[in-house]
Amino acid sequence: MYQVPTKKYFVYILSNRSKTLYIGVTNNLRRRISEYKHGTGSGFASKYKLDRLVYFERYSDVHRAIAREKQLKGWRRLKKIALIVALNPAWKDLSGGWYERHRYQPEVHRSFDSVGSFASE
Repeated sequence: MYQVPTKKYFVYILSNRSKTLYIGVTNNLRRRISEYKHGTGSGFASKYKLDRLVYFERYSDVHRAIAREKQLKGWRRLKKIALIVALNPAWKDLSGGWYERHRYQPEVHRSFDSVGSFASE
């Protein structure tokens, strides 16, 4: 029996060295973070060099994801920082290693699912 793949939506927080925060929502976290890392994300993120994924949540319902994004955007900065620190105290880039390729790894064209997994074409 064929199962329809579950949609995935992500609410995420980006940061930089200065700990400037940016909150967004997407249906493809890998692609969106790659855009930020290449300077093609939002103008705000590009201006402030926001290239570190410091927090994200996954949802199967787009309306819940958008509601959560709005909720987080309404929080005071201190509360947003507390949320990040609770799960990522070192403010590490959670996307670290997503785009790296070992120099001896063969060139294989792959497509990414929305986060973390590869599917060979």
